[in-house]
Amino acid sequence: MAACGWDGGSNLEPKLRAFSRINDWVGEKVFQSPTRLAREYPVSARTEMENFPSYSITYNRTGAFPSPASLKDWVLEVGGLVHKPLRLTRSAIEAMPRVTYTVKHHCVEGWTAVATWTGVPLATIVALVRPTEQARYLRFDSFDSDYYNGWDLKSAMHPQTILAYAYNDRPLMMNHGAPLRLYSPIKLGYKLTKYLTGVTFTSERPGGYWEDRGYPWFGGV
Repeated sequence: MAACGWDGGSNLEPKLRAFSRINDWVGEKVFQSPTRLAREYPVSARTEMENFPSYSITYNRTGAFPSPASLKDWVLEVGGLVHKPLRLTRSAIEAMPRVTYTVKHHCVEGWTAVATWTGVPLATIVALVRPTEQARYLRFDSFDSDYYNGWDLKSAMHPQTILAYAYNDRPLMMNHGAPLRLYSPIKLGYKLTKYLTGVTFTSERPGGYWEDRGYPWFGGV
């Protein structure tokens, strides 16, 4: 219902949000497991690139995909409740152990598409920065009109959660979130923040661009 822009009005909205929090808890605590992996597909099953929709808040507003002030100077800032904050260039990220998989992408609007993604497991970054005991969530920020997202640490550590820099065996393009995007086939598309600029570890649950407008926070598939 939230995806259709209906929040139930002043009487129903609090109840709907309460049910949404219950759904989030069930998804995180009951169904989520590091051994529950999304199905992988053969490369031959890929959706044609022109048939894989691209989405951006900036594009919707201006007709152009977002771009950082200087692509060559782009870095990913990783900080918050960690013992070792990092500033990572794309070349440093690409030098780390990588994961490649061909999986199905699920959009909250109902469509699906199959593509190949390559990137570094987010768990690798987590191990490098060493979160404190208080860190329970991650906030992902972008240069796409202040789009942001929040994840629980357990989802971030899932073996199929990556920071992707390649799509269908070629460098990630701006329409799919270059230079770096969050990707995981266990989440709906709106949870997969594109155009990443920062990852911040927090003790409080962050909101999100769409979650603040009523979309489910957990967003699991």
